[in-house]
Amino acid sequence: QVQLVESGGGLVQAGGSLRLSCAASGSIFIFNSMGWYRQAPGKERELVATITRAGSTNYADSVKGRFTISRDGAKNTVYLQMSSLKPEDTAVYYCNAVRILTHYWGQGTQVTVSS
Repeated sequence: QVQLVESGGGLVQAGGSLRLSCAASGSIFIFNSMGWYRQAPGKERELVATITRAGSTNYADSVKGRFTISRDGAKNTVYLQMSSLKPEDTAVYYCNAVRILTHYWGQGTQVTVSS
């Protein structure tokens, strides 16, 4: 049973930084990719960043240059370092993992950026 547990969300002022963590219940290298999505009130869930098993990364245009996705295989954890945060980054952030055709999701962590 795959479990993904996010942590690190909170309230931060615009221009500030936060680091989100996603701890998997087992090795993260069983997944084809892992990533972060977010959903703001009244909006659809959108991709923020992904990292493949090989280590390739991909970012939404809106976060390029501000967010960095990384991983620590020894800790079975994927991170999202968020800097220069903007009020429009306010959302629930979800960890995602893909294995073959199956998507796994964490419970989400709230990030609120005040202006």
